Formats: sequence, C-alpha cells, structure tokens
Amino acid sequence: MATYAIGDIQGCYDSLQCLLEKIAFNPNQDRLWLVGDLINRGPDSLATLRFLYSIRESVTFVLGNHDLHFIAVAYGLRKRGQSDTLDTLLNASDRQTLIDWLIQGKLLHTDEGLGFTMVHAGIPPQWSLHQAQAHAREVEAVLQSRYCHDFLASMYGNMPNRWRNKLIGFDRLRIITNYFTRMRFCTAEGTLELETKENIAAAPLGFSPWFAHAERKTRDDKIIFGHWAALEGKTSTPNIYALDTGCVWGGSLTALRLDDLQVFSCYCDA
Repeated sequence: MATYAIGDIQGCYDSLQCLLEKIAFNPNQDRLWLVGDLINRGPDSLATLRFLYSIRESVTFVLGNHDLHFIAVAYGLRKRGQSDTLDTLLNASDRQTLIDWLIQGKLLHTDEGLGFTMVHAGIPPQWSLHQAQAHAREVEAVLQSRYCHDFLASMYGNMPNRWRNKLIGFDRLRIITNYFTRMRFCTAEGTLELETKENIAAAPLGFSPWFAHAERKTRDDKIIFGHWAALEGKTSTPNIYALDTGCVWGGSLTALRLDDLQVFSCYCDA
C-alpha cells in the first residue's frame, strides 16, 4: 500500500492516466491525495471527474479555486470565464452527482500517521496548523449546509485581504477561502497580494511567498500544496512540497509518494 499526492490535474485526463500507469496505482491498495483544481482549463474535465468519482474510496482531495468556481457556475451564481473548459461537465447527465461529491471535499487535510498536511494554495504564516484546521472546518461546514448557495454567491472578491479574529459572516469565510485556494504572496501578518502569479523572483515589494516567512507558525509541519505552477515544483523550503508543475500549461503532472518522497512525472500535452 502506498499513498501518492498528485498536483493540479485541471481536466488533463490522459496525463492523469499516464501518471497512474507509471506509478502502477492500484485503487484496491493505494491511496491518492489530490491537491485541488481537479478540473477546468484542460481538455477533459468530465472524464477526469467521472474517473475520480469511480475510485472515490481511494481518493482524498482538497478543493481548489477552479473546483469551487465550477460549483458556483453550475448553480448559476457565477458566469463562465472565457478560458473555462467546463461545457461538457456542466451539461452532463450526472452533473449533480459529481457536484454532490465535490462539495464534500475539504479545504485542508491532515494525516498524523503519515505526518503530512495538504491544502490547495497554502496556510497563512500567522496561523498554526491547529488554527488552520479549525478555520477550514468553518468553510467546509457552510459548503455542506443550506447556506451553500449564499456562500458561493459571496465567495468572490479580494477583500478583506487580511485575517482578523473579529471578522464575521461572509467576509470571514471569504478570507479563509482565499488563503486556502488563491494565496501565493502575503506579508508576515497575512496580508494577501492576489494579483501576482509569477515565480518567487516576482514578489511585490513587501510581500513574500506564504511559505517563506521565517516566523511562519507551520514551519515544522510538512505541507503539500498546488496552485502555483510558476514555481515548477521548487520552493527551496524545508517541509514544503509544491506539486503544481503546470500540466495544463504544457508542463508535467507530478506525483509524490509520501512513504519515501519519490517523485514521478508525466509530461503533458494538454
């Protein structure tokens, strides 16, 4: 039995199958951890999601910004983006079944036995792992409640751009969601800069990658994340594992075997 964490698939079904063949994945024995952005921008979101649903007992995933976007679009709460490749998924006969499964996803997953935590984008430097777990559960609970549509309709926006304990309502849920699904650069106090998507060298003045702050409270925790293709899987930071290697942009799809940290990749032709 082995556990493999896989970077952003984004609907690149053929690349996923290539990678699973390379690691000789056996759904009856092995486990997959998926860092979110399972769908969108790639060529076959429907086949990807149907396949993952078919092996769902072997899959643990966190929600990425593209996954949440799809649900919001499907519910008529957000317009499709010009670069979206969601049409076949949105028109699928089993769309609601797939949405119901997606919406049970987490924003943060920790396995104490394996010693790893998985998120889509990151954990802000001012939160401990315990705090991050608690805040993730706040959003997960709302997504799985009768207030789901209200939350999704209010999810978009860059403000507030910094966490404060006194935040309430949708402002509170939005900043939590932005940390877990959109963050790249921030200050040591957790102020977000959400426009820059390039690599570390492009850090705006006064901002650093979320994982690069010296006093980050999770610096002793092993964290797996995706979302940031421009990093090309490189962070130069102990305990931090970046798995988005830009499959949908013509890069590769990467798997990390958590048992021994061996890396596997398939180059993509999205």
